[in-house]
Amino acid sequence: MNVHGKPTRTLWVEHDEVWIIDQTRLPHEFHTVRLLDVEGAAHAIRAMQVRGAPLIGATAAHGVALAMAADPSDRSLDEASTLLASTRPTAINLRWAIDRVRTALAPLPPGERAAASLALACAICDEDVAINQGLARHGLPLLREAWERKGRGAPVQVLTHCNAGWLATVDWGTALAPIYAAHDAGIPVHVWVDETRPRNQGASLTAWELGHHGVPHTLIVDNAGGHLMQHGRVDLCIVGTDRTTARGDVANKIGTYLKALAAHDNQIPFHVALPSPSLDVTLRDGLREIPIEERDEHEVTHLSGLLPSGQIASIRVAPASTRAVNHGFDVTPARLITSLITERGCCPASEQGLRTLFPERFERLP
Repeated sequence: MNVHGKPTRTLWVEHDEVWIIDQTRLPHEFHTVRLLDVEGAAHAIRAMQVRGAPLIGATAAHGVALAMAADPSDRSLDEASTLLASTRPTAINLRWAIDRVRTALAPLPPGERAAASLALACAICDEDVAINQGLARHGLPLLREAWERKGRGAPVQVLTHCNAGWLATVDWGTALAPIYAAHDAGIPVHVWVDETRPRNQGASLTAWELGHHGVPHTLIVDNAGGHLMQHGRVDLCIVGTDRTTARGDVANKIGTYLKALAAHDNQIPFHVALPSPSLDVTLRDGLREIPIEERDEHEVTHLSGLLPSGQIASIRVAPASTRAVNHGFDVTPARLITSLITERGCCPASEQGLRTLFPERFERLP
């Protein structure tokens, strides 16, 4: 995607150096950071300098590669895997990437691990881009059909929640990938962008990247989506997923479930962009089995923003004595989801639908 007109990825390797965009500085500063070691990669994930399930997985893979460059021993591989796995509990891509790299490296002699791990981490990044291009390709008809139903007149009105654009992946994004594809194909699209409290990823990230790519959008408070749906101002919803169960339950940023309920009540299609690494067929009941991350209450009691002086500051918005709870995700049951958009096509949010597109994933089950 584009930053100041220049094609840019969220994570890249230059002269064997691993670089990321520090997303905690957006939208006010575009700042890049070099990851020096596995500890730096773990910090980037935990502090949300990188976030979004696909990008977390790619960063973890590079974290293992950095550990192998410093010390390719079995002990180093075990310690790096354990450290990275502890950073974020909900997104399955983290565990998927670590397990994939670890499995590939374990049989290799230590002298071959540094080069092999870097090559595999780079391959995971390239695969992510290809997967997201598949999401764009298969999600595009949904927007085209919505536009045609409107007589190819007014723009397609899409509501999204959190950030599932290219900043959540290596490039293209998941939920925003079909929107970018429609915009590039000349289909007029307007995006309603939920602010997404408490960290405001919609306001700070989704709005920022849509603006840089030239996609018309409007920022709304999290609780406005239902009102817009009631008044016919939303044609469809598209969100991402951090983990999807075998029967199609979806864990996504907190507040997604409420949007799905409003969409269901107003007969508005609610689609989930699902890259296959986010599919966890070992789980069935999302509400009971998906671990939900609880983050620091500071994210709820404080806001970060740009002061008139140009400084970025954090301010308290709640009384000093007030405690807060900060669940990072909620679970949307499959019955509220119109379809899952995958790199292999769209399917119902059901075990049968997922088995049709990814039979090999279910064959591996015990």
